[in-house]
Amino acid sequence: MPDAVAVVVGYLRDALAAAGEPVPVVSRVPSPRPPRFVRVERVGGTRQTVVSDRPRLDVHAWAETEAAAADLAELVRALVHAVPGVRSGIPVYTVREVGGPMWLPDDQTSTPRYVFAVEIHMRGRVIAMN
Repeated sequence: MPDAVAVVVGYLRDALAAAGEPVPVVSRVPSPRPPRFVRVERVGGTRQTVVSDRPRLDVHAWAETEAAAADLAELVRALVHAVPGVRSGIPVYTVREVGGPMWLPDDQTSTPRYVFAVEIHMRGRVIAMN
């Protein structure tokens, strides 16, 4: 199955830049931390069919203030719901929200952060077997 995090991270980087918000989008918290950034992590999910996956992704939005983190999370949320299509060569069929935005300040730094969760149904890749 494709790396769902890599697909969504690449899509969000481009989509945020196109929206005039060139925010770093990562799979791990960077060091040093920028004041604003988005993290996408896979926290589970299931194989949907023999040829498709339904990963569950948590999406975190950090910013300087609670209001800025909420605004960034809402923008990213809208962009994630627009992901269906072919992304990085991978067909993405649907997005289903499984947890709306939640205030969750960073437990290590108290930096403002909002988090939401989605399941994304995407097609797998052909694996050559010898």
